[in-house]
Amino acid sequence: MEKSEILSQVTEIFRDVLDNEEIVLADTTTANDIEEWDSLSHIQLIVAIEKDFKIKFTSAEILSWKNVGEMIDNISKKLA
Repeated sequence: MEKSEILSQVTEIFRDVLDNEEIVLADTTTANDIEEWDSLSHIQLIVAIEKDFKIKFTSAEILSWKNVGEMIDNISKKLA
């Protein structure tokens, strides 16, 4: 799966979980860029992403992400 396809799918998950159709994600997007993205919604986003892509993240992986791009890279590796 191409990174652009993963980004598109993750964007839809963000829009659904955070209930905001205006969200546009880029590789550099962080929680500071999206008002609705707090610690609770972060967990909901991770669970939704894991379910959608049928993958599991470790705590270390999740804590290592600095932005959406690193999350996408991690998803891409797991799908390879």
